[in-house]
Amino acid sequence: MQAAVRWGITSLVALTLVAAARVGVEGQAGGRGAPPGPRFPAQLRAPDDPAVVERGKQVYSVACRSCHGPDLRGGDMGGPNLLRSAVMLNDVNGELLLPIVKGSRANSGMPAIALSEADATAVAVYVHSVLATARAQGAPPPGDVPALNVLVGDAAAGKLYFDAKCASCHSPTGDLQGIGARVPDAVQLQNLWVAGGRGDRNSESDESPGRRQVTATITPATGGRVEGRLERIDDFTISVMLSDGTRRTFWRADDSPKIEINDPLAAHRKLLETYTDRDMHNVTAFLVTLK
Repeated sequence: MQAAVRWGITSLVALTLVAAARVGVEGQAGGRGAPPGPRFPAQLRAPDDPAVVERGKQVYSVACRSCHGPDLRGGDMGGPNLLRSAVMLNDVNGELLLPIVKGSRANSGMPAIALSEADATAVAVYVHSVLATARAQGAPPPGDVPALNVLVGDAAAGKLYFDAKCASCHSPTGDLQGIGARVPDAVQLQNLWVAGGRGDRNSESDESPGRRQVTATITPATGGRVEGRLERIDDFTISVMLSDGTRRTFWRADDSPKIEINDPLAAHRKLLETYTDRDMHNVTAFLVTLK
C-alpha cells in the first residue's frame, strides 16, 4: 500500500515537472510579450503544404490583391477585409470561397473571377496560412505592413452617395465647407464623418458639441414639461441633466410620462448598419475635395 502511494506521488511529481518544463520551453520560444496561442478556428488547422501556400500567394497577388489589398485588409477597389471575413474564418479548404469566386455574390459587388478550382483552393490555403499567424481577428499579419491609405475611393460615386444619404442634413457649401482643408488627414476625416462629427475639435462649422448631444423632453401627467440632456433611460426610469446642472429622474409606467428623444446622430447610427467599405472610401474621397 505504501509503495503504491509512493509510486503515485512520484508519478504526479514527474508529470508536474514535465508540464512545467513544457511551459518553460514554450515561454522561451514565444519570448516575453509573445502573443497567446491560437484563438480562432482558422488558426487551429495543421500547417498546409508550403508549395500550395506559395501558389495561392501568387494567384492572390494577380487576381485578388487590387480588391482585398496586399495585406488582405481591403484594397484600392473596395474589397472587404479577409482577415475578419466570416467566410474565411469558417472555410476549411476553399469550400466556402469557391462559390463566391464562381459568382454567387455578383449582385453584391463581387464579380466572378476566372480561376480554376485548384487555384481558388490554393488562394484559400494562402489566406488560412496568414490567418494562422494573425495576432488577433482582423489585425495585420506579422512583418512590415504598408501604410494605411484610405484614399482609394471614387469621389464622383461618393458625391452621389452624399447627395442621396447626407444632403438632407449637411451641405458642401454650408457646415462641410472646407472640411477637406480643416481635416487634412484622410484617416481622421473618415473616422470623423463615420462617427457623425464627434471629436472635430478643429472644426469651424456651426455645429457646436451641444447640438450633437442626445436630449429628452419629458411631459408628466401633472406639472410642466422638462427638457435636458439625456443621462439614462430604461424600462423603469429616465434621467436628464437640466441646463442649471440639476438632474431630474422620472418613474416610467406604460406611456407615462410622455417622452420625446432627440438624437442628432440618429441618422449616422442608422447608416452605420448599411455602410460598405466601398461607400466609406467613396464618401471620404469626395469630402477630401471640399477645400
